[in-house]
Formats: sequence, structure tokens, C-alpha cells
Amino acid sequence: MEIDLGKVPFTMDFHPSTNLVTAGLITGDLHLYRFNADSSPQRLLDIHAHTESCRAARFINDGQGSSDCSILATDLETGSPIARLENAHEDAIFSLINLTESTIATGDDQGFIKVWDTRQRSCCNSFNAHEDYVSDMTFVSDSMKLLSTSGDGTLSVCNLRSNKIQSQSEFSEEELLSVVIMKNGRKVICGSQNGTLLLYSWGFFKDCSDRLTGLSPNSIDSLLKLDEDRVITGCENGLISLVGILPNRIIQPLAEHSEYPIEHLAFSHDRKFLGSISHDQVLKMWDLDDLLQNSVNAQNDQAAASDSDSDEMDVDTKPPKSRKGTLDLIAEL
Repeated sequence: MEIDLGKVPFTMDFHPSTNLVTAGLITGDLHLYRFNADSSPQRLLDIHAHTESCRAARFINDGQGSSDCSILATDLETGSPIARLENAHEDAIFSLINLTESTIATGDDQGFIKVWDTRQRSCCNSFNAHEDYVSDMTFVSDSMKLLSTSGDGTLSVCNLRSNKIQSQSEFSEEELLSVVIMKNGRKVICGSQNGTLLLYSWGFFKDCSDRLTGLSPNSIDSLLKLDEDRVITGCENGLISLVGILPNRIIQPLAEHSEYPIEHLAFSHDRKFLGSISHDQVLKMWDLDDLLQNSVNAQNDQAAASDSDSDEMDVDTKPPKSRKGTLDLIAEL
């Protein structure tokens, strides 16, 4: 299933309980669509939300955010603005995530992170976490820890209870672009600009404990956790791949969106669809069961081919030569 957005998208998100999907565009516009497996997607809203590009959009109880340094809350049914926080940041907002039912976090181009109470429409935490743009964030609700990656090559851990930066990694040689938590909270996975996945052990954030280089040299622009052992990657070359963590391996390429970078990946509310956006101006929704089944079939074919090769070697009669002894709505602009 495909939706022609007409302009380059920077962000997308699925509604948490219904078949709705939103996309934020380079023009500052915000689109909302209803979709079903057996019919064409229907556009419900087309809002000019911001004066500059819309970099992040999320469904929440009552809000949206932007690169003109503002956060906008929009009513889904009417498209009317509910509230706008002008000058929410001193610099353009780059990333946004939901934390709880009433809080969100935003990160800007200069590495500053703010946490907002959407009911009070006020900032409740702030962190000068990085020296460059905040590329991605993820949240651990049990410990109230907010993890962020940045263009300065660092991973930061912000403690929302103490309002302090609890830990920060050493500077990597490459920008860190994406982050997920896996292995039941024991591992933090970061995607980098040179295509390396960096693995950090929880509580030991100064330096990574392991690396996976199989996707290099294409930058890993988006990470989406499938389960505790597998993550879906979206890369600069337009490929969407399934990657195993501990053991670290590229399980299988799942799909090719286009020849352009994958800007964002997200699951529909029922995890039936995997959504992807790229610079080809198209939002694609892939049947997740089909993708994973194709991956299983490919692995089985590879295993069968390997077994066949082994059989041929077993019946080789020539003596061997001797040999000696590696996704209400929030949008950011």
C-alpha cells in the first residue's frame, strides 16, 4: 500500500488504536490518512502546521511540535489548532517522542532536550544533553530515564526524577542517528552515520561493548524494535533489513523502499503494517507478516543450499590436496 504525499516527508506516525497515519512534510504541512487493507487510503486532513519543515509528528492526547521552534496541538477531527507553544526552544526542534499520557520530550538542533506537561502546557524538565542536534530518543518508564543520541556522536541518559544527565558516552567518530533498547533492557542499540550498529550494556554507557558492521557504509537512519532479539533497520540506500542482536547478524533484507534514505519506520497499531517514508515522497505500508515470512523462506532456502553443498562435498571422490595449517497529534518542525 502506497500514499503519494506530493512532497518530501521527514516524519510519520500511526495512531495507537485506529487505522490512521500521519506524515509531516518539508513544506511544514501535516497530512492525516485513514487506511484499510482492502481499499485505497483516504486523506482526512491537510494542515499547514508550521512555517518551516515538519520534522516530527506524534499522536498524543492533545498536541503537535515544529522547526520554527514551536509546538502545536491539533484537533484530529477538525484540524483546528488547540494550542501552540511559541519559542518552545531557542533552536529548531529536530525530534519528539511520547513519554507518558501527559508528557512529551523534544530535542533541538543544538542538543537541548525539554520535557513538557501537555495538560499544563509547560516545561517540566530540561537538559543541555549534547553539542549537536538530538537525532533520536527513547524512554524507560520504570526508571524514568530518557536516552538520546546526537550528531555529536554521543549517547546520553537523562534522569527525569533528578533532572540531571546521569551518564554520557564518549564521543564516537561518527554521528549517532537512532536508538532502541533491547534484550529486556540490558542492551542499548545505536545506529550510526557510517553504518555500524553500536551496542551498549545498560549501566556501562561510556563505551560500546560490541559492534555490528554488516550494514556499512550506509548510514542507519532509523531503528524499529521488532522483539527483544531482532531490530528492523532503515538505511541510507533505501533498504529495510532485519538484524539479530546477540548473536549479531544481518538476518535478511526485508524490502527496498527506494534508492533514497529511509527517514522513518513505524508499526501500525495492530502491527499488521510496517510503515516507511523516504525522499521519493511516498509513504509505504508493508504487510509485516509477508515480509517476515519471506525472510523465513529465504533463510530456509539458504539452509537447504548449504546442506546440498555439504552433501556434494561428502561424495567427492577426489582426494583433497594437503593444506597447512570473519508510530490528538504532535508535530515538530
